[in-house]
Amino acid sequence: MSVNKILVTGAGGFIGSHLAERLTELGYPVRAFVHYNSKSSWGWLESSSFLNDIEIYSGDIRDYDSVRNAMKGCQAVYHLAALIGIPYSYESPLAYIKTNIEGTYNVLENARTLELENIIVTSTSETYGTAQKVPIAEDHPLVGQSPYSASKISADQLALSYFLSFRQPVKIVRPFNTYGPRQSARAVIPTIISQLLSGKKTLNLGNIFPTRDLTFVKDTVEGFIEISKAKNLIGEVVNIGSSFEISVRDLAVEIGRICGKEFDFATAKDRLRPKNSEVERLYCDNTKIMKNTNWRPNYSLTQGLTETINWIKNNINICKPDLYLK
Repeated sequence: MSVNKILVTGAGGFIGSHLAERLTELGYPVRAFVHYNSKSSWGWLESSSFLNDIEIYSGDIRDYDSVRNAMKGCQAVYHLAALIGIPYSYESPLAYIKTNIEGTYNVLENARTLELENIIVTSTSETYGTAQKVPIAEDHPLVGQSPYSASKISADQLALSYFLSFRQPVKIVRPFNTYGPRQSARAVIPTIISQLLSGKKTLNLGNIFPTRDLTFVKDTVEGFIEISKAKNLIGEVVNIGSSFEISVRDLAVEIGRICGKEFDFATAKDRLRPKNSEVERLYCDNTKIMKNTNWRPNYSLTQGLTETINWIKNNINICKPDLYLK
């Protein structure tokens, strides 16, 4: 990459903040696009040790002009800004259309007219729906089992159309289930950990039988960077995943083991997805990224969970273990 700025949208969020920090650590000049708000909060970058080395731009991904101004002078963009909560997508599908689809259009069109050299668009394994074959490779059918996943499928297809129609240097990164420090308290791993650390003897969860392919956030970030450097992946979709699966139930048992906690399970109806919307199985085929880049997952599940548990111990006050956040 050249010395021109690299824009990271969604840089105040979970994966985005880790990515902005890692790029800065590697010596790249980073401009962080964070969501404008009345408190002038920069999300997780507020307390970052790299904050003095990152240029902050506050705006709204739904605003074309805001995105354009942020993108001026940039050579590359990592587009992570999105609405990601699946439960809330049942409440307001339109919010996901405006943020995830129109927001991606704003990035793509401005990248085209400003002639950016590298466009990284963030997808999600939720676009595959329940696995029809395993492990799930990039050619697996796409099934929108929630308004969230449907909006991400649409955004992905729009990005691919910019490659096919305008020869834009687009790459689509499709992470499976990323976890680690700073993840939203509504996600299953922070939910389990915070309940156990707060002393609960009964875990309130939704469906505990679906399986997920879990990747520690630092490994996911390295995957983003490796894909961005690969010239042979332009116009391609690339999975990032550890290539293993574990059920929510077994995941909770493993977390309990690490924490030294015993517990029972209880099904909370408000945590259940609609029957036909539940993604029962996600299990990544990571052959493509392993073949085309130097990326390899460095964190075992136990290592990643241990680091996550230690972070939540020090930040238990922001996890709200008694409250289910959609």
